[in-house]
Amino acid sequence: MMLSTALKLSRGAMTAGRATGIGLFSRTPSRLSPSSSRFFCGPKGSNASPVALQMIDYALSHARSLKSDESYAQGLLVLEQCLSTQSNEVVDATSQNSRAMVLLAMSTLLFERGAFDDAIDKLQTIQGLEHSHLGVRVASLEDLVGLNLLLERNDTSQVLADKCLQLFVNASTDIDCYNDGVGSKVLNVRAQALKGLVELVHGNLESAESFFQTSRDDKGCTGNVALSYGEFLHSTGKFALAKELYQKAIEEISANKEFADPHALSGCCMSGREVWLAATCALGQLEGHLGNFSEAEEILTSVLTKTEEHFGSHHPNVGTVLTCVALMFRHKAIMEHSSSLLIQEGLYRRALDLLKAPSLGTEGTKADVGRRDIVALARGAYAEVLCVQ
Repeated sequence: MMLSTALKLSRGAMTAGRATGIGLFSRTPSRLSPSSSRFFCGPKGSNASPVALQMIDYALSHARSLKSDESYAQGLLVLEQCLSTQSNEVVDATSQNSRAMVLLAMSTLLFERGAFDDAIDKLQTIQGLEHSHLGVRVASLEDLVGLNLLLERNDTSQVLADKCLQLFVNASTDIDCYNDGVGSKVLNVRAQALKGLVELVHGNLESAESFFQTSRDDKGCTGNVALSYGEFLHSTGKFALAKELYQKAIEEISANKEFADPHALSGCCMSGREVWLAATCALGQLEGHLGNFSEAEEILTSVLTKTEEHFGSHHPNVGTVLTCVALMFRHKAIMEHSSSLLIQEGLYRRALDLLKAPSLGTEGTKADVGRRDIVALARGAYAEVLCVQ
């Protein structure tokens, strides 16, 4: 979801950087996106069918093994078959949880192949499963918000974020699924942080800050919550605190297995793997903003490697990270009064190719939907390099 979103967030960081003497050089992308099939209910609740979870694991692993259109199509076929075995007429929690998990996995694969509207359709179907668990509904709404932000449907993202908050108004029956309500508290923090992120994208910093207040709770400030709160702090010039939160997100996700946390179900735009990539990329950008270029280059190089491993070397997300790397070299050259024009030129050229940037003077195509800001940023910086040469 979030590489394009963070482009907007960085405007605030640039202003704050000037105020503190850091001199941030440009808006830069920071967040990637997600996957997964974690258990989503605490010890007292009903989980999805073990068979459904096994089929989800197989489908995701197979689709990503070759990273080809064919492997993803086969993975989706497995999930379609799994979904067909889950009766629509059965309304118990286990059955609806199983359907919701399968739909979340399908949305993840569709998202990874760029079929954003199809992914949204699957996520919206989850909202109709009224007996599914609170955790899976929060996860699907997080992803719906993320995808709509990516597609620049900001008004829709506001409505969906409000809907996520509304889940906790009368959630007493779902809360019983958790030990002492701890799980519900964690989910509530996620919902608050989601609303804070939407407000931040809209430029409503005061409102965003009010929603991030709950994110200071250590029990809930993990994963995507820590990343979103870190981006808020980054955008408002609180770089030291932002760095701590980025590192916290990275360390906690690295320490947890994919399916270990019962309160951290996520998919499509918010999975642990994607948040790790996003937080690491954000940390690399922050180091660059602070002038720590050796650290920034090392971190961003690791993000580039992981992005290629996860999405494939020709995925548009690789182009986004390359743009970020190129901008870091640009800032380094400015700060050190040096030159890296040939490096920047090569990075921008490859980035624009991977982003499938349309020719100037033509309308945007499906290939670049959701990445227009990144294309514009890369193209402008590339033109600047060519003019200097």
